[in-house]
Amino acid sequence: MRARLLVLSGPLKDSAIPLSDDEVTIGREASNGIAVADPSVSRKHCSISSQDGRFRVRDFESRNGTLVNGTRVEEQWLRHGDEIAAGDSSFLFLVGDQDVPPGAGRVEFEDSRATAETTIIHPKDVVYLQPDRLLRELPGTSHVARNLNALLKISRIVHAIRDVNELQGQLLDLIFEVVPASRGAILLADREGHEFNSMFARMRQAGKAPLVKVSRTVARQVLEQGIAILGSDVLNSRDLRQVESLAASQVRSLLCVPLTVFQRVIGCIYLDSDSLNRRFHEEHLQLVTAIAGISAVALENARRLQWLEDENQRLTMEIGQERSLVGEGVRMKAVYEFLKRVAPTEATILIEGESGTGKELAARAIHRNSPRAGKPFVAINCAAIPESLLESDLFGHERGAFTGAGVQKKGRFEVADGGVVFLDEIGELAPSLQVKLLRVLQEREFERVGGTHPIKVDIRLLAATNCKLEQAVRDGKFRHDLYYRLAVLQITMPALRERREDIPMLARHFMQKHAKRCKVKPRPVSREALACLVQYDWPGNVRELENAIEHALVLGSSEMILPEDLPESLLELDPPPEVAQAKYHAAIKQLKKQLIRDAVEQTQGSYASAARILGVHPNYLHRLIRNLELKESLKDALRDIPARNLTGLSGGNA
Repeated sequence: MRARLLVLSGPLKDSAIPLSDDEVTIGREASNGIAVADPSVSRKHCSISSQDGRFRVRDFESRNGTLVNGTRVEEQWLRHGDEIAAGDSSFLFLVGDQDVPPGAGRVEFEDSRATAETTIIHPKDVVYLQPDRLLRELPGTSHVARNLNALLKISRIVHAIRDVNELQGQLLDLIFEVVPASRGAILLADREGHEFNSMFARMRQAGKAPLVKVSRTVARQVLEQGIAILGSDVLNSRDLRQVESLAASQVRSLLCVPLTVFQRVIGCIYLDSDSLNRRFHEEHLQLVTAIAGISAVALENARRLQWLEDENQRLTMEIGQERSLVGEGVRMKAVYEFLKRVAPTEATILIEGESGTGKELAARAIHRNSPRAGKPFVAINCAAIPESLLESDLFGHERGAFTGAGVQKKGRFEVADGGVVFLDEIGELAPSLQVKLLRVLQEREFERVGGTHPIKVDIRLLAATNCKLEQAVRDGKFRHDLYYRLAVLQITMPALRERREDIPMLARHFMQKHAKRCKVKPRPVSREALACLVQYDWPGNVRELENAIEHALVLGSSEMILPEDLPESLLELDPPPEVAQAKYHAAIKQLKKQLIRDAVEQTQGSYASAARILGVHPNYLHRLIRNLELKESLKDALRDIPARNLTGLSGGNA
């Protein structure tokens, strides 16, 4: 069994690292088995070790932690396809039974010209691609039968291999069996067909990866004109013998044929020979051109398949990074430990927390690390869909169940069969739907709207709310029996102001994410700006922090993020003592304070009237008073006003 790590992001991106039975460490120091020059990776970050054919990852109490499928772990057994993240570097753990194909050699171009001493042939003239002509020649030509067998063998093999490097290696080995070539290379062009972007070389004799020198002019002529070229006697060729690399390699014959798919040349096969007694002749040109015709489609399909797989892995990793919880503080460590323990179970979980704290991210982490990871994850926001449509959306409907129901429709529960259903804002669910949801939880069955037959489903239910469901139960707004069914296990996601130590890590994470999305260079956050971020209370939690970082990244004009690049709401607070506030922002803040004082005094303490005078919403005025710390100073200024007029300074108005 062959285990390896495919590096998806970080300094080692696009490399593949084989794993042995010995423990290998990952870290920033050069002494590690996998040394990653990444400041977000600890000096000795984690290790991967083998035991009884299984592999496990172990964290070394690293600064940023080790994540498996987006969840922070201390130690965990690995499964095929698991994603391991260390700092800003990520690895895909793969296990396969196939041997690693022989390595590809390097290709070096040399400039030369095809001359009259070379033989040029068009594919339409190749005898092996003309069955009638081939049959006429077959009785008197024994080598034709041998070549036909070789073509049949190549046809069977090349269309059974999916890996593009293995396919190129097998193809060259098969060519060596029927053509006296010493060296060979397969050159594949980019999508526009202008340049070679993939080059694979191999020697007839097994050994280390070779350096095969290729005439750039010959290769480009084949690519651009779609013709095959044969140089049967390089040493006696007026132009080819002047190429130092060919002379140094003692090349006697040169052959280059196009790879054509749907009348488009996607590359070429290059061969050369250093034997005086085994030079290429026209039969070899005919045969290799036929081989190219057979194998071109297989090469193109393998290359496209590899691109699709790489793109799928990249997108999967990107989605996983965007939907991963970030943080290393005490509160988040407790969350990680809870998620780690509940993920493998089938228990229903209620996730509480303010808006923007990452409740859906926690639900997705549970799904990714559960036995249902390969099944659907269906998220439904109960507050975003009108009550009249939500029932049909959840349970589906039969044809003719109501006006406009022209066809039968499956509901979200039915679509999620075998997987996980995540109900966000569950507290907003209408009482009539609460009854139906209770039946789904108890019986794992429901009926479509307008249906008469129960439908069984195998789902795990996760729910989230930003309100206190216990209070909603006491107020009679939520069924107590449904609440107890939902809250089998319960967790509260911490607000960002309760885990300020995670703000620098979150800021760096969002900086990398939006720099890539906005196609701009990521910039460091200055000490002053970071102090503003840490001091702010973040009523919108992590979501508000992400918006603030994107705002600063897009609108900032300096080499690093400065306080003035942040949204203005963050600058309304007095800066920390160690941070000197810009005169402009200090003046703006004083002007805001004075305008609010004048409006409140003019209205004798009525915040609603003051908001109308200022032309702002009362909630926005309350936020300004809180952020600018004006409450006490306003009370002092209005102390002599009769108490009956202080309508805004008591109760919950301030």
